[in-house]
Amino acid sequence: MLIDWFTVGAQALNFLILVWLLEHFLYKPIRNAIDARQKGIAAKLADADAKKTAAEKERDDFQNKNKVFDDQRAALLTKATGDAKTEHDRLVEEAHKEADTLRASQATALQNDQVRLSKQIAHAASEEVIAIARKTLADLATASLEERVGAIFTRRLGQMDAKAKETMGAALKASSEAAVVESAFDMPASQRATIQNALNETFATVVRLQFRTAKDPICGIELTASGQKIGWNIAQYLSALDEKIDALLKSQPVAK
Repeated sequence: MLIDWFTVGAQALNFLILVWLLEHFLYKPIRNAIDARQKGIAAKLADADAKKTAAEKERDDFQNKNKVFDDQRAALLTKATGDAKTEHDRLVEEAHKEADTLRASQATALQNDQVRLSKQIAHAASEEVIAIARKTLADLATASLEERVGAIFTRRLGQMDAKAKETMGAALKASSEAAVVESAFDMPASQRATIQNALNETFATVVRLQFRTAKDPICGIELTASGQKIGWNIAQYLSALDEKIDALLKSQPVAK
């Protein structure tokens, strides 16, 4: 069998042309399309990775911000709790101080009331004692209380110790003014004369006297000269009653 080389050559040429045509018009566009698609996919993957990285960064930032916020909130809560406790303690302390001040004020007021009541009772008691003494002396001894007080005063003059007598005598002699005799009652002329004579005899001199009536001494007589005083009154007897009344008031329970 004879080979037609012309036909073979023509077929080979046709095949090469076909291959070139396929390569130029089919395979190359397909490869270009595949490359473009691969590049697009790679770009999308890269963009997705970038977005993922950004999202993870945002998530981390958000978590960090949340942690900072939580820490700040905890710090503020701790501070607020501490401030509240401090304020509570301050208010409690102020309340205690106010209560102590109020109790002290009430105690002082009560004490003042007790002192005032004690003085009122003592004054009323002294007036009652004096009234009773006057009536008793008038009924039993037919002598007024004033007369008995004058008698006791003159007797006390005679019972003075040497030092007191010397001091008062010097005061009477040194004074350029009349000595003052004060009593809680108006003394009659006879009683004044008795006291004048008793003083003259006691101090061996004529004592110039000025008689006065005063509320003090309580139902008694007092002689004053150049700052020196001697006298007698029933205050010393009433003071014992005053002390007993004061002790009785102090022994009463204080309301709290």
